[in-house]
Amino acid sequence: MISIRGIVRACSLVPKFLQPVFNSTILKPHINSFNCYDSYIGFVNKRNMSQKSILSFFKTTPKKPAELNKEPSLQNDSVASNASEESPVKNEKRLSKRQRLESSDEESAPVSPKTNPEKKKVKRQRIESSGSESDKSAEDMEVVVRKDVGAVKTYSSPRSKKKALVQEESPKSKIKVKEEKTTPEPKEKMSPKTEKKTPSLFQNGVTKKIKEAPSSVKQENLSPKSDKDSKTDADSNTDKDKSKKDSKPFLEKKDNVIVNGAKVAETDYNPAKPKYHPIDDACWTKGQEVPYLALAKTLEAIEETSSRLKIIEILANYLRSVIVLTPEDLLPSIYMCLNQLAPAHHSLELGIAETYLMKAVGQCTGRSLAHTRAAARRCGDLGRAAESARAQQRTMGAAARLSARKVFAAFREVARMTGQASVNKKIAKIQSLYVACRQSEARFLIRSFEGKLRIGLAEQSVLQALALAVATTPPCINGEQILDASKGLSQEEFKSRVDEHALLIKTTYCECPDYERLLPALLQHGVHALPTHCRLEPGTPLKPMLASPTRGVGEIFDRFEGVQFTCEWKYDGERAQIHVPGDEAPDLTKAKIFSRNQEDNTSKYPDVVRRLPALLKESVRSCVLDCEAVAYDVANKQILPFQILSTRKRKDAQESEIKVQVCVFVFDLLLLNGRPLVRRPLLQRRALLREHFREVPGEWQFATSKDCTTTEEVQQFLEESVKGSCEGLMVKMLTGDNARYDIARRSHNWLKLKKDYLEGVGDSIDAVVLGAYWGRGRRAGRYGGFLLACRDSGGDEFQALCRLGTGFSDEDLRRLTDSLSQHVIDGPRNYYRYDPSSAPDVWFAAHAVWELRCADLSLSPAHRAAQGLVAADRGISLRFPRFVREREDKTPEQATTAQQIADMYLAQDQVRNQQTKKVDNDDFY
Repeated sequence: MISIRGIVRACSLVPKFLQPVFNSTILKPHINSFNCYDSYIGFVNKRNMSQKSILSFFKTTPKKPAELNKEPSLQNDSVASNASEESPVKNEKRLSKRQRLESSDEESAPVSPKTNPEKKKVKRQRIESSGSESDKSAEDMEVVVRKDVGAVKTYSSPRSKKKALVQEESPKSKIKVKEEKTTPEPKEKMSPKTEKKTPSLFQNGVTKKIKEAPSSVKQENLSPKSDKDSKTDADSNTDKDKSKKDSKPFLEKKDNVIVNGAKVAETDYNPAKPKYHPIDDACWTKGQEVPYLALAKTLEAIEETSSRLKIIEILANYLRSVIVLTPEDLLPSIYMCLNQLAPAHHSLELGIAETYLMKAVGQCTGRSLAHTRAAARRCGDLGRAAESARAQQRTMGAAARLSARKVFAAFREVARMTGQASVNKKIAKIQSLYVACRQSEARFLIRSFEGKLRIGLAEQSVLQALALAVATTPPCINGEQILDASKGLSQEEFKSRVDEHALLIKTTYCECPDYERLLPALLQHGVHALPTHCRLEPGTPLKPMLASPTRGVGEIFDRFEGVQFTCEWKYDGERAQIHVPGDEAPDLTKAKIFSRNQEDNTSKYPDVVRRLPALLKESVRSCVLDCEAVAYDVANKQILPFQILSTRKRKDAQESEIKVQVCVFVFDLLLLNGRPLVRRPLLQRRALLREHFREVPGEWQFATSKDCTTTEEVQQFLEESVKGSCEGLMVKMLTGDNARYDIARRSHNWLKLKKDYLEGVGDSIDAVVLGAYWGRGRRAGRYGGFLLACRDSGGDEFQALCRLGTGFSDEDLRRLTDSLSQHVIDGPRNYYRYDPSSAPDVWFAAHAVWELRCADLSLSPAHRAAQGLVAADRGISLRFPRFVREREDKTPEQATTAQQIADMYLAQDQVRNQQTKKVDNDDFY
């Protein structure tokens, strides 16, 4: 049997001339009995409105008598009340002229000049009734009125509640209407800032759920207004409702709210605040996960600061709050400040290409890859482009807020994704984080995925900030929490305490470069107990000790005057740190070989691991050796150049397939049988090395050394090293406090004397390739020249050093063109410092490191290297630079620094007399 309700739902298919039949007295009572008459009328009028709106653009609306054309005035309640009692027919006509609150994001459509202004259609608003309707009868219900949308009719049934429309009171309706005064209330004036932050009710064309409004709202002026006035009135009324005690927010909650009992809103968090309080000025409470926005605000403040001391203070303030409120988030915070995921020997990297990041950002914001790439090029930074795109994005609902802990866990999850579909999985994970970003979170999230924050925050500054944080607010160890330990101390006393803490933390970190061991011990036992709980152990690689360059034999005796020293051959190979763990006996199955970057190279040298039993004597249970792996010709017993060693497979090498044999030259012993030896003088370490280890010609050999006392002995030994296919000499202090092994230092207690630099600048230079120039003539079709730069560790940037075009063979240029083409980018990064006159034809991401030689250094207005260190307006450039080799064992962060370039310049004879301040770079690198 066909139901009346089904007939009503089919009304939309009935032609317009048959619609009066459905309004007749025959069907209307039955329709009303099913409580769907209003739904039907709303649907029909909605259709009529759409048809009339379209037709109004093509023909002029015919004129009607004045009494019919004139829309009932809604200026006062009496007229509205009388109009509602006149006739149901008029009520039906007015249903097509109901208002709807339009989205604030879209401009209202222009009215056709041929359309009667008095017949301008207004849209209706859907709004839910306040209170529980099931507990009220139809007679007790009230109409919720807003002056910008008109009267809101509410129904007692769920169906009517969903279909609630703005309309006049019907004669059959039993709903009461509260009257108000005819004089409209003055509107509250809102600032442009407040209006901008007020979210719209209809965003992206989707109707949002409007929160419950109190039923006691009075009816106000209902005269038709423009869209702009309606929006202003709605915002004004919203502010009025919020001021009432029993009212609820009408619009969605803003970001700058205080949640979970914190005293500061997340968007107002400021770690750069003077006299920072770790609890009162934090935007989270004790035990709560640290908001990622708090970390982003900290990094943003650091980026805007150039003073290193101020940077350390800002980061220390944030770390103080973390230590007091949520110490579990200290490790993720430190790692994300350093843009690391784990210790270097874990080899855990994100591996996200820039194109994939652009694709993820574009898909989330509805932009094409080309559009996103163009935005990144304009900003000079993909992070800022992503932040701008996220700020312009409108979403239907707010995503869960990010915490530092969850973001760091997501970073590790992305880094561990492997397999065929890993790229899509990584993009999906990035998108899930990106859409939840607020304010500057997007900028630093994308930069972290890129691999560089570029805010001028080096690792030594992070360690110094950690020392300042624990000196000011020590961890709660015995149940006593001190928020400010500087009270009662003079400035000198407190500075001395901070320096003491910094030395302990940095020294311990050098011996145990693993934050996953260092930070828990710091929080549980305090700073002074760190050397006891974090010690050198096999399996955790150290940053090696490095040597400072010297220009001649005479400088050696100036440095080591009256001190016993030794000279060793300087081998041209790859640094290898061999770790053999064990308790009662060495466990060779767990032996590891690490590079100078703490990377695990065990799979690169399976033959070396196999030879270990021949090296160790029976007295050795565990050890850590500092060595040099050199390509070796076993038949001729001759050392081969480094270029031959670089052809060896880097990972997962099979011993049966190895063609380049190596000989390992051992020159230092750092740990023996569980006892660290780094604090002992070299004389004792060398004696223990020769006592507990064997030599096997062509496989294991001790570094050739000689204790020299005169200039002639040093000169003669240097010539012998050159004949032995070595680079020169390493001169080391043998006895005294300065003869210890200085981990992670470029120390003056070790000097390197190379054969080619006796009269030159004293050392080769490791520079980063930033760009290339297309070759001409014989070099056409390939890169013919290159722009190279040094690294400024303070500003975390690369400064142009020279243009390089010599020292290459045709085969070198072909090979370098192919390898560098994989790192081409659209334009220079915002952390490249160069002169526009020397801009290359092609830009590269900072990846390749090359070793250069030059005649000397000079001041240059066309390059930016070390600008400000020697001259305020000029940098330093290399004269007659030439290519030596690629340094695949070095990363761009390990390139020659701007401070080293300045030291080399000042050490030249022609400028030495003008040197006013001697710079000592004997510090952590």
